[in-house]
Order: sequence, then structure tokens, then C-alpha cells
Amino acid sequence: MVTPASKKSLLPDVIRRIGRLEIRARYIVEGLLSGMHRSPYFGQSIEFREHREYSIGDDLRHIDWKVWGKQDRLYVKRYEEDTNLRCTLVVDGSASMHYGSDAMTKQDYAATAAAAFAYLLLKQSDSVGCVVFDEAIRHEVPMRNQRNHLARIARALEQVEPRDKTDIDAVLAHVAKTNPRKGMIVLISDLLCNTDQLISGLGTLRRIGHDVVVLHVMDDNELDFTFRGPVRFENMEGEEIIDCNPRALRKGYMEALERFLTKVRKSCTSNAVDYSLIRTSDPLDAALMSILTRRTLSQRSKI
Repeated sequence: MVTPASKKSLLPDVIRRIGRLEIRARYIVEGLLSGMHRSPYFGQSIEFREHREYSIGDDLRHIDWKVWGKQDRLYVKRYEEDTNLRCTLVVDGSASMHYGSDAMTKQDYAATAAAAFAYLLLKQSDSVGCVVFDEAIRHEVPMRNQRNHLARIARALEQVEPRDKTDIDAVLAHVAKTNPRKGMIVLISDLLCNTDQLISGLGTLRRIGHDVVVLHVMDDNELDFTFRGPVRFENMEGEEIIDCNPRALRKGYMEALERFLTKVRKSCTSNAVDYSLIRTSDPLDAALMSILTRRTLSQRSKI
């Protein structure tokens, strides 16, 4: 496991001092893996191939009980494994992502997390591509599995400029169209978009057969609303400005936030989407470890 000392060293304010995104990613992942017994693989791409009749000694977990219910005979499922996972990182670069009250903006945190994911996947010889978006696709890096591909992904993530709103409907439709083969889609965003379009887009990706992971990145101020005194709120994706007493707004804001988070979580659960809410104050290695541990346990339960 990662030691307390190394966790402390990977706090966002320390990571931010490492200028180059590629070096950040290597620093985070190598530090994470150095404290583990083995590399936390994301899992293999497994596709159903055929049924065969059950034989004594076969693993009972592989029995297709639906077939047994129809034919009253036991059959086991056989799978075809593809050890080379195909992953597309879909990273939000819209204006709202450039808000930050602490060491890192949401966009900086998201880009760092994406680069760390890319490095970890490339390290296990998987293919990784990257899409950076706001109202449209701003940067698109094709899928490759060479180790030096990290530099190209990092450049795309570093070239993001704050502009435009999020058109999640068009973006996820593009991702679905350009990734017809089953693989992994990792969406990293604050999800400040049309929630119904988000849910629809994630559902489409799941129906194609993709393993979908959502990293919901939010700032502490957005989650806790601890503002004090007169405050001016400015819409980063519009022209609205509100001068107010935040204490008068807090109760209504927190209720609306909880409704929003509950809707997103429930929708992800119903679509079998792996969802994580991450604060920009969370140590990056701890956030990554939590996701990998959960996915490892999930993969084992399917075997």
C-alpha cells in the first residue's frame, strides 16, 4: 500500500509545482506502484464466444442459469480474452473547469488524472486515445500503445484554454461513433452540463458494450459552499453576475446540489457506469488508488 509519507507528497499543492504534465503522471503512477505488490491492472477486455455443455469440475460461476431455466440442462459460458485494452480518455476543457479555490483548478486536476491514467495503461501495453472537449472537440489524439505516446496526450491536455460551454450530447455521440469496438471510456468532467443528455450519452456507450468510467471532479467550494460575507458570483460560461449574501443561499444551493449528485449517481448505477466523485483537494494517488481497488474487486467478482 501507499505509505502516509508518500500520500502527503502527492497533495495537489505539491503536484502543481511539477510543471510538465508528463512528468507529473510518471511521478504519481511510479510512486503508487512502488508501494504495491503488483501493478493494479484495469482488467482485460472479455467478450462472450460460445456455450458448451457443463462438465464436472467446471466453475459454477460460469454456468448460464438462463439457459438452464429454458432447457433444463447446464451450460457454461466461454469467453474470448483480449489482453490489450482500448481506452479513450474524454476530458472536459470547458470554461467551468477552470474554476479553482485551492491549489489546482478542476481542469488542471482533470488533466493530471487523465495523464496518470494514460501512463498506467501504456505501462501495461494497452492502447490509449484522448479527446479534449467543450462545446466541440478541441483536441483528439488517436489510440496508440507505445510508451512515448504519453507525450502526445500530455500536449493535448496542456493546450486547453477556457472557453465555451459543454455540449455533452454532441461529444459523447462523437466518441460513440469513433469507437465502435468495445473498450473503456473514461469521462473526466465537472458534469455541469445538460444532465439528461449526459445520461443518454452514457447509456449509448454502455449499449455499444463499452466499460464506462466517470470521474466527477468538483472543487471544495462547490461541494461545501463555505463562502462568508458579501460575495460576487460570476458565471464562467455566461455573462450573469450575482452579488449576494451566501448564507441566505446556502440551504437552497445544498439541496439543489444533492438532487444533482443523486440523479447522476443513480443514473450511473442503473447504466452500470463506474462513478467516482473526486474533490480537487484529494491527493491524486489516493483518488487513483480508490478507483483501481474498486475496479480490481469488481473484475475478480466477475471471474
